[in-house]
Amino acid sequence: MNVRIAVSATTILLLAMTACSPDTTGANGTGNPAPPTTPKPAGITTGATPHGGRPTGTIPIGAGPQKKYTAQPQPAPGSCHYRYTATREPLPDPVCTPGATNPAVTQATIKSTICVPGYTATIRPPSSVTAKEKAGSILAYAYTGNPRDDEYDHFLSLEFGGDPNDARNLWPEPPSPGHKPGSGVSNPKDAVENKLHTAICSGKVTLTAAQEAVVTDWTTALTTLGIS
Repeated sequence: MNVRIAVSATTILLLAMTACSPDTTGANGTGNPAPPTTPKPAGITTGATPHGGRPTGTIPIGAGPQKKYTAQPQPAPGSCHYRYTATREPLPDPVCTPGATNPAVTQATIKSTICVPGYTATIRPPSSVTAKEKAGSILAYAYTGNPRDDEYDHFLSLEFGGDPNDARNLWPEPPSPGHKPGSGVSNPKDAVENKLHTAICSGKVTLTAAQEAVVTDWTTALTTLGIS
């Protein structure tokens, strides 16, 4: 009888200790306390996530060039968030702007599409369409800078197979660090894109490799691919 009473008392004591003890089991179930989180300003996150958390080789495919373009619906206002590299170069939201490819441009067709001078001019949407889209995209990203300073940018450039008018491939890219407000667009991403285009058409890198490098982090794309 005494043994049974002792066991019951011990059980009650253990249950009481469990109920009063703080939960130290992290979200990963390791038993370690979850690390503290630091709040970030609204609309901004930092650091580049490889492929935006997307498996390699799964960049969305757009509708491709159209005979007549229409303004595409944009994400809801305030739903997209800029990311920034350690040097404060801007990156798009990986959910809102994961990039989208032009199905007419493949490794097999580059010589008859992007490597033909003037090709991108034949597929670029008119400003009457992109102006409406840009206005919605600015609201989606909650961009508050001077509208003259941000570029409505094809995340995957038309030069290497980006879709011309898919909302997933367009974002209001803010200026880089050191930019004088109100002085207009000055975008170092353009120089990266030109080098990638040359490398693709010369056979130095594949179309897919260039696209994957850009959607991962355009600021490191050249280094990743060994392009100087």
